[in-house]
Amino acid sequence: MMFTEVPVTMDCAGDRLLGILSKPETPSPLGLVIVVGGPQYRVGSHRQFLLLARRLAKAGHAVLRFDYRGMGDSGGSPRSFEDIDEDIAAAIDTLQVHCPQVQVVALWGLCDGASASLLYAGRQRDGRVAGLCLLNPWVRSEASLARTTVKHYYRERLLQLGFWRKLGRGQLDWRRSLSSLHANFLAGRTRLSANASLACASASVDGPVPFQSQMAISLRRFPGPVLLVLSGNDYTAKEFLEYAATDAQWRGLLDRPGLQRLDLAMADHTFSSAIWRDEVASAVVAWMPTLKVPA
Repeated sequence: MMFTEVPVTMDCAGDRLLGILSKPETPSPLGLVIVVGGPQYRVGSHRQFLLLARRLAKAGHAVLRFDYRGMGDSGGSPRSFEDIDEDIAAAIDTLQVHCPQVQVVALWGLCDGASASLLYAGRQRDGRVAGLCLLNPWVRSEASLARTTVKHYYRERLLQLGFWRKLGRGQLDWRRSLSSLHANFLAGRTRLSANASLACASASVDGPVPFQSQMAISLRRFPGPVLLVLSGNDYTAKEFLEYAATDAQWRGLLDRPGLQRLDLAMADHTFSSAIWRDEVASAVVAWMPTLKVPA
């Protein structure tokens, strides 16, 4: 399908945001808002957001990718991914103004853009958000980083020939390495116990609880379909899986009904290969029709 790309501006709490709308000739009722993550702007690493928007627009879906406040070409002060609910709402409003055919949208986010999407869905209960596409969600904490480092980094190092060569030549400070391993192990154990106790006391996404627990509550309550994409060669994805397997709030959530999971074993965090980007785009295009349009 033919489509056009046009710049759009939107107001967000008095600040001006800039976005790019990919608009098909005949937009589907299902739209997509790309929520940028990290110190990133609307094009994305390796032009992933731009290419994804064009691929979906060809399939008939209107897509808005935008810079939230303090990023790229948007005004306002820089802010954390935990504080962009107003920005996401403004983007959805703008998409529907320019494409009134769009009745519901999916939020698509990579890294802390995925985390921001989940937080928005849980806190705002916006009925226009019918689906969530989450890529390598960010759940970083001292505990999760320590556990992931112990489980993956040190194990992988032991399988590297270069590690044993350095050890044999006396070029490796093995006492320091053991000390670091022990510290990470203890940090993971201590924080895991503390997080479990705090999570049990949490019942609302609006309360003063860690953002990771808020994400879990949001995912548990979200009624629509979820597409979870995980890179096999990415510590953020590994940390997410470790967190989901050990945290009381997250346990069992990846098996919830309506969650479709795509694991790309060789992909890195930002899907730097065209093959990986195409796999992600194809999966999103195939997943979009699972969103429900109100009768």
